[in-house]
Amino acid sequence: MKRIHSIDFARGLVMIIMTLDHTRDFLYTGVALDPTNLAMTTPILFFTRWITHFCAPSFVFLSGVSAYLSVKSRPDPRMNRRFLLTRGIWLVILEFTVVNFFLWWDIHFRTLIFEVIATIGCGFIILSFLYRMSPKLLGILGLLIIFGHEATSTIMVKNPVLNFVGALFLGRAAFPVTPNLLLVIGYPILPWLGIMLAGFSCGRLFELSAEDRKKHLLRIGGAAICLFILLRATNLYGNPSPWSVQKNAVFTLLSFINYNKYPPSLCFTLVTLGGLFVLLPLSERWENKATKIVSVYGKTPLFYFLIHLGVIHVLMFVMVFVQGYHVSDLVFGTLQSGRPATGTGISLPWVYVVWLGVVGLLYPLCRSYGRYKMSHPEKKWLRYL
Repeated sequence: MKRIHSIDFARGLVMIIMTLDHTRDFLYTGVALDPTNLAMTTPILFFTRWITHFCAPSFVFLSGVSAYLSVKSRPDPRMNRRFLLTRGIWLVILEFTVVNFFLWWDIHFRTLIFEVIATIGCGFIILSFLYRMSPKLLGILGLLIIFGHEATSTIMVKNPVLNFVGALFLGRAAFPVTPNLLLVIGYPILPWLGIMLAGFSCGRLFELSAEDRKKHLLRIGGAAICLFILLRATNLYGNPSPWSVQKNAVFTLLSFINYNKYPPSLCFTLVTLGGLFVLLPLSERWENKATKIVSVYGKTPLFYFLIHLGVIHVLMFVMVFVQGYHVSDLVFGTLQSGRPATGTGISLPWVYVVWLGVVGLLYPLCRSYGRYKMSHPEKKWLRYL
């Protein structure tokens, strides 16, 4: 399957931006501060978090696009189903092993968090049974989920099994499985499945000419952003928390664009995917040294994702020790990553410095792995990393 420059570039860009969010999570001195809490945040801290909202929807949507292009390149339905199914299962396994270890650095796995890698994996598993349906029909189903899942998010049940299933598919919750094991649902399956199905359906656009694709993507992106403005301005639907006038114009703007990610509200999805739809056609003509560097990360997204988490967590330990703490001061356990509760951290400007350092550090690794992957198409296991 021929690689598409705009997809590699967009995916690489969101991976780089994602690294900023994780660097802030692990290293910022205000670790307990919610960057989107308007009563406590600053504009620069808010936007440091806000810009990273584009990452997960773009990654999930482009996973759907890539799934479409992948199955179209192979005529064997059984092979396609097996690939989607096994890749989905593999991603769920990675989430609950490698990803969770790099997040918490806890060999006892007292916290298991169901996040973006697992929800993409579940999306692939479901798609393995649906992909032979009409892409148009799958696109309609995806839109129904995107526009309608919020209407079911307030349904409450007392049955613990149904409550767990509801959280897994629709909401966000934490469940104490045992006294020493907490399962956290961060990315419910259904809303993100809707985004993946929309991506799978839009995969057809990448079979068109560049000009036709640009026209369609820009129209969809513009319509999504305009619909967001309309819904958000009226506070009628699309986000559970309405915006309101704040102490000044800047904070009023922050309130307007402060939409819910957990689970992804309609306003959140419209803005993030709308931005992606605009970026994709514009970036097709951006072929220079900078875009080639960014595309390296987009060609090895899962490899980069796994490695960067481990590197940032190691840097967190380095920071703690440099700031005078010892191994005995590290705090592990449920929802504990080893960092002492207070007294550690770096300022936001230094977070940006470390972020760029991590991105630069991993570039040669990603480039080497990408070249190895491209030069060894016979090694099918490479498709899973």
